[in-house]
Amino acid sequence: MDSLEQIKTRIESTVPGAKIDVVPNASPSLQSSLLIDNEHAVAIALFLRDDPTLRLDFCSNATGVDWLDRVVTKKVKEKKMVEGEEKEVEETQQEKVPGYLEAVYHLYSIEHKHGPIIIRMRTNDRGEGVRLPSLTPIWRSAEFQEREIFDLYGIQFEGHPDLRRILMWDEFKDYPMRKDYREPDDYEYEPTPHDDVLERAKQHYAPRPQLDGAEALRSGDVNRDL
Repeated sequence: MDSLEQIKTRIESTVPGAKIDVVPNASPSLQSSLLIDNEHAVAIALFLRDDPTLRLDFCSNATGVDWLDRVVTKKVKEKKMVEGEEKEVEETQQEKVPGYLEAVYHLYSIEHKHGPIIIRMRTNDRGEGVRLPSLTPIWRSAEFQEREIFDLYGIQFEGHPDLRRILMWDEFKDYPMRKDYREPDDYEYEPTPHDDVLERAKQHYAPRPQLDGAEALRSGDVNRDL
């Protein structure tokens, strides 16, 4: 099978205007991926599925990833005057990277028995109602998995045939797999034992000050069962 760089070159020559980056992965798996632009995502997916040498006809897995705002440290080389002489100096700079969400797909070819090829799409930010094109019309096996990403991360997949919650109930608010998600102290449809609710509340509410007897009477903060 072609390398990712070769696949990238072939896609860009076949799909006019397509923008693709190879995203390296230094983990033990060494499974680098292709970041594809949202505008041409469906056309790129069609190429990957239908190209005779690739025939990536099966999407085995689709998942979401949440990237919070972060600061990235990088080294850059600049030319500067040092003791009256121009020299190339390496400096460390910090760059703030705004947060975004990703949808990541693992593709295989059943016909040619090769893979995976990993592709990913990114939203512009982490705001409410962020959108990506659905790849379910290309790989039907992505249907339920895109629904999970929608349910747990909040990505709206345009063109999905049946986009609705699949794990959480319809009235549920927020997206449980986002990194800044905070679990509620209690659930409307599944009451939590009082002691558990109290322990959760203590984590983000300041403790109430202890009042003496007279202050408690004036404030009404007394045990009315006494």
